Amino acid sequence: MKADNVKFRIGKSYGFQALVTALAFACVIPLIAILFFIIKAGITKINWHFLVNVPKPVGEVGGGIANALVGSILIIAVASVIAVPIGIMAGIYLSENRKSRLAYWCRLSVDILQGVPSIVIGIIAYFWLVKPLGGFSALSGSIALAIMMIPIIVRSTEETLKLLPSSLQEAAFALGMPFHRVIFKVVLPVGVSGILSGVMLSIARITGETAPLLFTAFGNPYLSTNLTKPMQSLPLLIFNYATSPYNDWHDLAWGASLILLFWVLFLNIFTKLITRKWKVQL
Repeated sequence: MKADNVKFRIGKSYGFQALVTALAFACVIPLIAILFFIIKAGITKINWHFLVNVPKPVGEVGGGIANALVGSILIIAVASVIAVPIGIMAGIYLSENRKSRLAYWCRLSVDILQGVPSIVIGIIAYFWLVKPLGGFSALSGSIALAIMMIPIIVRSTEETLKLLPSSLQEAAFALGMPFHRVIFKVVLPVGVSGILSGVMLSIARITGETAPLLFTAFGNPYLSTNLTKPMQSLPLLIFNYATSPYNDWHDLAWGASLILLFWVLFLNIFTKLITRKWKVQL
């Protein structure tokens, strides 16, 4: 009787393992199908001219996405410069002052901000920045994306620093180090892998965002590096060209979609490699 009970438990364990494996595979199937479809539709559209030329008017053969590539890099770079210092500093404050009233309200605000839809952030940025400044601009788009990045960086920084043993700070204080040097010379270097992961995840999160840029950067058919003027980006180009009635623009949209997919994939792989390297060193 006892042996039968053991066999039943082992069989039930194998059954649940098979069920979990099947469900995990079912989650992967749509992702594989999407990747296959995008690669199949976009791989034939990518070449050197596609990457270094700007889009041509309707009816002309050729054209590329150089303006969208440059615009996406600039907008994301400025957004990172704004969001990363603010997010890391806020995360440090929340990890060092866990039970204060201000920390409670800051943590609540971060959680709420993280759940705000991106299109709402775009509308808010339009009324806060675009209308007062008198026009669309890449800078307003960067600020809108930075608002989306901050909650991810704050939470990842806070949770990473919470996992560090308190003995690290105690040892540094015992040696006479001031608080700011303990944070910047001891705590942050030890937790750099988790913080970097949060930063890279936040960048990957905003790379494909279209809604905030529709209300802020707006788009530009020409190659522009002026942050105070409208600027094109990959998500905007994909949205505008995919919804157009022209087959040539559809081809550009598929090629740009594949470039955007590879970009996000590179960010995730880069994060894993750098994180693994620093974990080994620690």
